[in-house]
Amino acid sequence: MAQKSKTSVSFALPMFNEQDNIIQTIEKIKLIARELTDNFEIVIADDASTDNSWKILQELASKDKSIRPFKLDKNTKFGGAFSTAITQAKKEIIIYTDSDMPVTLSDIKKSYSFINEYDVINGCSTIKKGDTLKRKIMSFIYNKMVQIFFRLNIKDINSGYKIIKRSVIEGVTFISKSPFVDVELFIHAKKKNAKIYQYPLIFNQRVAGASYIARFPVILATLRDLFKVLITMR
Repeated sequence: MAQKSKTSVSFALPMFNEQDNIIQTIEKIKLIARELTDNFEIVIADDASTDNSWKILQELASKDKSIRPFKLDKNTKFGGAFSTAITQAKKEIIIYTDSDMPVTLSDIKKSYSFINEYDVINGCSTIKKGDTLKRKIMSFIYNKMVQIFFRLNIKDINSGYKIIKRSVIEGVTFISKSPFVDVELFIHAKKKNAKIYQYPLIFNQRVAGASYIARFPVILATLRDLFKVLITMR
């Protein structure tokens, strides 16, 4: 087994209605965390779930001090939970993943090995699964807007897996409450001249629960945040 890193690690997860996934996700995270370091925590921000996710998380946290749960009073359509999880993380390195655990433990371990050379590692999907023509068109337009307005050329910018050095988010206040928070993260990283590595991987398909990212209210909130950030940060 490879030698453990002395660097401390926070696993940061936004969560919404993941009662069928969260127990298994935490078990997997603890497995890989113990391989990476002896100093880790699991920070989970519940985006006002309407199922039993929060109750399950509280029960797990009561038995395991490495789990730090936070609950938002109102659903923020992802962005508020994401920013809460990563800003509440206390360790030197922050590993963000979605709560359905779309990344293999092998990819986490391999991508983590690049953190000494880079400030942000972004998981880039090499295979687009289940994308309809409508989603492909929407994604193309969205990515073009991000490139034109913010001069960012990041593949899979809303990827559900990232590794971030704490220095990248120190002093940062996130504006976005939608999935546009991913773009906002890279805007801050660019301003800090952060080195970004785009790590290729194949995301696991969701086997339980549902994704809410592509629903119309979330898309509308994302566009609203795009223009809010454009006005505020340019």
